[in-house]
Amino acid sequence: MATLYHAPRSRSFRVLWTLEELQLPYTLEVLPFPPRAFAKAYLGVNPLGTVPLFLDKDVRMTESCAICQYLAGRHSPGGLGVLPSERGYSDYLNYLSFGEATLMFPLAVYLRYTKVEPSERRLPQAAEDYRRFFFGRLRNIDALLADGRQYICADRFTVADISVGYSLLFAENNALQAEFPVNVSNYLARLKSITSFEKARQIESSAPLSSLAP
Repeated sequence: MATLYHAPRSRSFRVLWTLEELQLPYTLEVLPFPPRAFAKAYLGVNPLGTVPLFLDKDVRMTESCAICQYLAGRHSPGGLGVLPSERGYSDYLNYLSFGEATLMFPLAVYLRYTKVEPSERRLPQAAEDYRRFFFGRLRNIDALLADGRQYICADRFTVADISVGYSLLFAENNALQAEFPVNVSNYLARLKSITSFEKARQIESSAPLSSLAP
C-alpha cells in the first residue's frame, strides 16, 4: 500500500486530494509543519525534511504536482489525467506546472516575509511586491475562465485543477481571497464543492500525528 507523508495546509494536500478523488488505498502519516523543525525523526525518512513524500513499492517522489501527474497517469489517464491524443493536453501539462511554478512562488515569498520570518527580518515592501506579482499572474487564470470554462482543460476536472486549486486555497488561507476576480472566486468555490476535496479536508483535520512527531 502507498504511504503519503503529509502536513496540514501544505502542498501535500494536492496529493491527498488526488488520492481521495481516485479512491486509492493509502496510509497517511501526518506531521507538524515544517517537519524538518518539529519532527526531526522524519529526516531519517526524507533528508529534505519536506512534504509531500510519496512511497509506493519502488516509487519515491517528493514533488506534489509530479506525484499528482503520476497518480492520474497510472490510475486515470483519460479521466483525472489527460491523454496526449486529447484536445487540451498542452493546457493540462502547462497548468500542472503553472499552479506551483507560477502561482506558488510569489505566495511563498509573501508568506515568508509576512509571517514566517521573525519580526525583525520581515520585509513589508518585498511582501507587497510579491503579493502584486501573484495577482498579476492570476490574470492568466481569470482570462482562461472568462470563456465559460468550468475547469482548466479537457472539459473536465483534472489534476491540473488540483495543482492550481491548491495555490488558490493557499492564497485564501492567507486572507488574499477578497482580491480574487469573480471568475477565480467562482472556480475555487466549484473546486471546494467536489466530494474528494471535502473528504481530504476532513481527513486532514482528524488524522492523528505520525509516530515520527514528538
